[in-house]
Formats: sequence, C-alpha cells, structure tokens
Amino acid sequence: MITLGNFFFKYRNFLFIFLYLLLFIPSPQLFQPAQFGPNYWLFPLIIGLLITVSGQLLRGITIGLAYIIRGGRDGKVYAEELVTEGIFNHCRNPLYVGNILMLFGVGVLSNSLVYVLIVMPLFLVIYHAIVLAEENFLQQKFGEKFSAYCKRVNRWVPSLKNILNTLGSMEFKGKRWLLKEYNTQYVWLTGITLILLFRYPQLTNYNETSRNLLLAIILPFLLLLYLLVRYLKKSGKLTE
Repeated sequence: MITLGNFFFKYRNFLFIFLYLLLFIPSPQLFQPAQFGPNYWLFPLIIGLLITVSGQLLRGITIGLAYIIRGGRDGKVYAEELVTEGIFNHCRNPLYVGNILMLFGVGVLSNSLVYVLIVMPLFLVIYHAIVLAEENFLQQKFGEKFSAYCKRVNRWVPSLKNILNTLGSMEFKGKRWLLKEYNTQYVWLTGITLILLFRYPQLTNYNETSRNLLLAIILPFLLLLYLLVRYLKKSGKLTE
C-alpha cells in the first residue's frame, strides 16, 4: 500500500480534477421519484450541498489557522516540520477529510449512484494509500514525536474536544486561504454550477434560456476571479 501511495501522491493534484469529471458519467439516480415522491430532487440538492460545503469549510479553516507545508519534493512525500497545531490538533489529515467530504457531497448533489457506490470507495482506497505513504515518511523522519502524535490524534475522524479553544486562540489568515485555495475553489464552484444548472432544471423552471443565461454569467465570472487571484499571486501583489 505504501508503494501504491507513493505513486498516487505524485499525481494527487490531478486526482481531484479527474474524480470531478467522473461526476458527469451516466448513472442511475441515487434518489428516485418512486421512493421519495415528486420532490425527490430536493433530497440530493440539500444533502449534497451540506456535505460538500462542510468539506470546503474544513479545508478553509485548516489552511487559515495552520497551513501544513507537506507539498512534496520532486513528486515524492516530503515535510520540513511536523505540524500539530490548529485543526491538525484534532485530526491528522483534515485536508484529505475535507476533500473526501467535498467529493462525496458533489456525488450526492449530482444524484449519481455510480459515483457514490463505486467511485467514492475507489477514491477512499487511493487516499488511504497516500496517507500510509506520508505516515511512513513522517515516522522515519520524526520518530517518537510522530508516534506520540498518532496516539493522541485520530487519522480520519476529527475530534471536537476543545475545538472552540483552538478556533478562539488562533488567527485565521484569510489571504493565505485565498492564495492556497483559489485553484480548488475554482474547480469546485465551476463543478457545482454545472451540476446545479444541468441536473436541476427545476431551479430555472425548465427554461433552457434562463439556464444558458446563468451559465454565461456565472462561468465567466468565476474564471475572471480565478485569473485575478492568479495574477495577484504571481505578480507578488497579494501575499500571505
């Protein structure tokens, strides 16, 4: 699993985008009119949005409080220090948990049985392998310090114990969140826009003209924001 995790770690940045594209493959519905009535579409809409937004909030809070510099080096697992503060004091992999919630949420939002029952379990196996590869590196580099951290903090399930103290004692760095997350935000919001407007014609009263108008407004707006933040970051005009 560690060898597999090292392989997927190298391509993990493309994994999120690839899995997002799988949302649009044909699939039976997760929620169907026969079981949930004529307003069946409200179930995946509300539940999916709640789950995916919670994942994005978890990622945002994690990065804003204590960003973990574990981006790898030359496509391999690497870490300069062991970060245990902020949300990392409540979960060892909050960013990955956030990703899982985001993707599971959009899977429910797209009302895709195939995505929820097939793609997501595959995604979990891949992420688990990546985490094992990262933990193998951290164990070798930090030794007993990392072992003690593992005994104290869960790998996947966040602990809410003293979470208010954590949130109240640290400064949320909004600029860091924006600079680190603008790529993920753009892909996530674009995907949600497409899902809502194409999978939920009820939102536009089945009017294709209204749908296309919204697409023509929202998609360029999101792209403009993405390019603006990217320019500000690359030019050095917006820094942490």
